Amino acid sequence: MELKQFNFLFLYQETFALTKRLFIQLKRRPSTLVAGILQPIIWLFLFGALFSNAPKDFLPGVDSYGNFLGAGLIVFTAFSGALNSGLPLMFDREFGFLNRLLVAPLTSRLSIILSSFLYITILSFIQSIAIMFISYLLGYGFPEFFGLGIVFATLILLVLFVTSISLCLAFILPGHIELIALIFVVNLPLLFASTALAPISFMPSWLGWIASFNPLTFAIEPIRVSYTSSINLDFIALHAPYGDLTCRNCISLLFILTISSLIVINPLLNKKLN
Repeated sequence: MELKQFNFLFLYQETFALTKRLFIQLKRRPSTLVAGILQPIIWLFLFGALFSNAPKDFLPGVDSYGNFLGAGLIVFTAFSGALNSGLPLMFDREFGFLNRLLVAPLTSRLSIILSSFLYITILSFIQSIAIMFISYLLGYGFPEFFGLGIVFATLILLVLFVTSISLCLAFILPGHIELIALIFVVNLPLLFASTALAPISFMPSWLGWIASFNPLTFAIEPIRVSYTSSINLDFIALHAPYGDLTCRNCISLLFILTISSLIVINPLLNKKLN
């Protein structure tokens, strides 16, 4: 029992130290955090103004396009950060620091993965709070306490899902150039093939079907519903071509995807870290 407690304590210390290292890197190069906050705020201003005269039936359940867009930008910002989470590990691999970690007397090499999850999750929370605060100042509202719980729970699942894939790619791909290229190829298509910028009812049929299976959509819709005053988990969040999905359904699907991704990549991570 005492041995397990010591192992947990050492795992905590190692994870904390590696996470602190990532934040020190962020402090030295804060452009990542600044860009991650500025970009969605600029989109909020520009897209909010561009579609300010959109017909009311274009935006189901919301008063303005700014209300509609806010949830999409929160999710897209967290998604982009999680998708880039493999880059620090890739650079560590290329510069030889990962090899030093692998030969170091760590209690568990799981701390290398946990530190990446923790770093991206905290970063996503900071960026999301900044976006929600700016949205509030622009008059687009702010989630209530229960709504905030839905926002953060959804973001945790999305970050775990995407970060696990990104870390897996960091071990599979030959270098950071290939990983950056893949990020550029995947990033915007997944955004436009989701309900971040437009509802499914506005899309052509084929794109609506794609958007209804997009993991980003499963994260966006519960967060969008969290801004309503009558929020509950059985609230209809998504009118998909195959049927209506409640807030609970969307979060459950995202949870299943997250657990599945962790199960699938676990053997690879164990092989690479051992």
